[in-house]
Amino acid sequence: MRESAIEKYLARHVILMGGETRKAQWIGRAGAPDRRVMLPGRTPFWVELKATGEKPTAQQVREHNRMRRLGELVYVIDSIEGVIALLNPPKS
Repeated sequence: MRESAIEKYLARHVILMGGETRKAQWIGRAGAPDRRVMLPGRTPFWVELKATGEKPTAQQVREHNRMRRLGELVYVIDSIEGVIALLNPPKS
């Protein structure tokens, strides 16, 4: 599946859940995740979206790891099923 279709699915379902997303473009800093997701009652997180079967570039992996070391949550998703699992975590 194309990255754009997965991204549209994510954005639409976050809105249906009462949340918002922001598209990220960082000037002078390559490898930033695609979207910031903010949902009621949850810690905001970043999502790197990929076409099905694709992996992040080495530069993206380095940037994601830098962000994680600073306490940011960064997820890589390459499918609709991945979006569903991310937005609907199992209940404890």
